[in-house]
Amino acid sequence: MSKDISRILEGWDYNPDEVVVRVVEGDDGREKVQLRLDLGLLQMEVEGRPDGQRPHGYTSLLEYYEAQEQAARAKGENFELDPEACGQLWQEGIQYYHRYLSFWFLKRYEACARDTARNLRLFAFVRRHARDERLVWQFDQFRPYVLMMNARAVATPLIESGQIEQGLQVIESAIAAIEKFLEEYDLQEQVEQCVELNTLRQWREEILTQNRAAASARPGDVLEVLHRKLQEAVAAEAFEEAALLRDEIRRLTNQDINTGLTG
Repeated sequence: MSKDISRILEGWDYNPDEVVVRVVEGDDGREKVQLRLDLGLLQMEVEGRPDGQRPHGYTSLLEYYEAQEQAARAKGENFELDPEACGQLWQEGIQYYHRYLSFWFLKRYEACARDTARNLRLFAFVRRHARDERLVWQFDQFRPYVLMMNARAVATPLIESGQIEQGLQVIESAIAAIEKFLEEYDLQEQVEQCVELNTLRQWREEILTQNRAAASARPGDVLEVLHRKLQEAVAAEAFEEAALLRDEIRRLTNQDINTGLTG
């Protein structure tokens, strides 16, 4: 068997201006995520550690060190991450970064939320157990970005399904967490330059503006849009979405009837 990957890449061009990613079926029958790079590709498992390894028999190196920390605590001992351990955890964290970025562009929001939450857990673990502040900052400087990505992954499906209030709560929580990060590191003067903070604030305002516009629309217009979306959902066999749309149509229809009776 040839080890040349040229045939695999044939017809799948790299584009430096966008994330090029796809899902393929592996030889083991399981899905694999492939991220196109300029000189090749990264292939990642969908579950577990992206490279499929089980360091020390654990799902990830982070889980291994978490178990070591628990064992030390049970003995009344202190647990500390040395530079070598931090270096290994850093490399593992990069694997999860590549995968959650891929999941985001694949619109696999639940998996993206899972992996971003995992890296946030990694950052917190390093903050607790690494004494070298430079090592802590190596990880923690990316906390605002991962908070933003996690909020986008969690809130997007909520917003798309009409759960506006719940989605806004997720966004507000992430905004508060980033503001807390800036306060922790005495970086309040950088609030206006924080890209992640500005992105979430702008998204929040866009949602609120769209929601106000929808609320001010005539009921008949809203129902017409909902009926059209219902037809599209049924045609696409998106039955869960269709059920939500039917409930909203019934609610608005009953509201119109009640308004007519009492108006």
